[in-house]
Amino acid sequence: MRRSAAAAVRTGAAVFAALGDETRLQLIGRLAAGSPQSISRLTATTRLTRQAVTKHLRVLEGAGVVRATRSGRESLFTLDPGPIDEARDYLAQVSRHWDHALARLRAMVERA
Repeated sequence: MRRSAAAAVRTGAAVFAALGDETRLQLIGRLAAGSPQSISRLTATTRLTRQAVTKHLRVLEGAGVVRATRSGRESLFTLDPGPIDEARDYLAQVSRHWDHALARLRAMVERA
């Protein structure tokens, strides 16, 4: 079932907002390697506290970009590329609209 355009925009806005932070983008980059990672592992090479990393991961999780699963006492985080793919598709659609609009403008200017 296709989602409504309004639902797609809401989802896209949440993804763009979540990705609009340098720390969260770095976390996405680390999770893009593919293997599930714990907060301890994600914090190891940063100056951030575990609490700060947890806060950023929860924002990413809320946008659907990251999933958490329990493994014993730890939460392991993995990247879910689906919402990012949808955001990329949305940007491609906007880009196509701009390309068409600019082509029409160019044709109009060249006729004048």
